[in-house]
Amino acid sequence: MDQLNNYLFIAAILFSLGVFGVMTRRNGIAVLMGVELILNAANINFIAFSRFGGMNLDGHIFGLIIIVLAAAEAAVALAIVINIYNNMNTINVDEASALKE
Repeated sequence: MDQLNNYLFIAAILFSLGVFGVMTRRNGIAVLMGVELILNAANINFIAFSRFGGMNLDGHIFGLIIIVLAAAEAAVALAIVINIYNNMNTINVDEASALKE
C-alpha cells in the first residue's frame, strides 16, 4: 500500500493549502505558515522520489537543506514581522507597504 502516488497526493494538498494561505491571508504570521507548508510539500516530494527512485541519499540531503532553509527563513521573517509590529502596531502585510513612504 506504500506507493509514490500517495506521497505526491499529500504533497499536492500541502502545496495547494500553502499557496492558498499565502495568497489570501493578510496576517504576516499566516503568510509565513503558508510558506512553511510549501516547503514541507517540497520536502515530501524530495524524500518520496529519493525512496522510490533507488534509495539514493540525494533527496534526503535536499530535505535537510530545505529544513535548514525553512528555519533560517522563519527566524529572519519573524524578526521582520516583529520590527513591523513595533513600528506600526500591526502585522497586516498590506499596511507594511506604507513603509515605502
